[in-house]
Amino acid sequence: MEQSSECMKHFHRERQRQQEFGFTNWGGKRRGAGRKPKGERAGVSHAKRPKLCARHPVSVTLRLRAGLPTLRADDSHELIQRAFERASEAGHLRVIEYSVQSNHVHFIAESRDERSLARGMKGLTVRIARGLNRLWRRIGRVFSDRYHARVLETPRAVRNALVYVLQNARKHGAWRARRPDTYSSGPSFGGWKASAEPAVISADSRPGFLGRARSWLLSIGWRRHGLIDVREAPVGAVWP
Repeated sequence: MEQSSECMKHFHRERQRQQEFGFTNWGGKRRGAGRKPKGERAGVSHAKRPKLCARHPVSVTLRLRAGLPTLRADDSHELIQRAFERASEAGHLRVIEYSVQSNHVHFIAESRDERSLARGMKGLTVRIARGLNRLWRRIGRVFSDRYHARVLETPRAVRNALVYVLQNARKHGAWRARRPDTYSSGPSFGGWKASAEPAVISADSRPGFLGRARSWLLSIGWRRHGLIDVREAPVGAVWP
């Protein structure tokens, strides 16, 4: 009993000493522990991907590592277009609309479920990374982190995503012309409002590397909230 009592006294003295130095936890999650963000911004969460079904489109963002050349060039743009085509041919995801910015790519796609999307994204990112490394004559990682995906479940969410993706260059001040951005699927997008300006053209056909929307939300549903004006832009856009 005396030995047990001495042990308890020693335990409490040790506990009090550690509390004085700020060590108040015995095990468990520590503040600041775990994987640290990469680069200037926090990385994409590594939590489990949200559930996805075929009737819901998904908005995806891929971001380059810092210090790489711009993607808004004809050669890199064509490379990304070919990668979209190969991804659609593989059957795991279908890219419907997209835009290419200097250091990131936005696109809206359709896929059967989250597993199919993940498989499709793996093939897509590998093709783009290998192609860009060959183009830029370099080796190493191309993307800063995992892709970011947001499931679009309502007509309003789909319309907002379309404006954000197709008009993203306006948000960054990279495109000011009163016609769709040429580094996007905007020139072939069929959902622009009719305009008296001859530069605004609603295309009758889609490029071969892009799929046609099959989900109700992306083909019809979003139109309930109105077609998109070519001058409409996401919040924070820069206009001349």
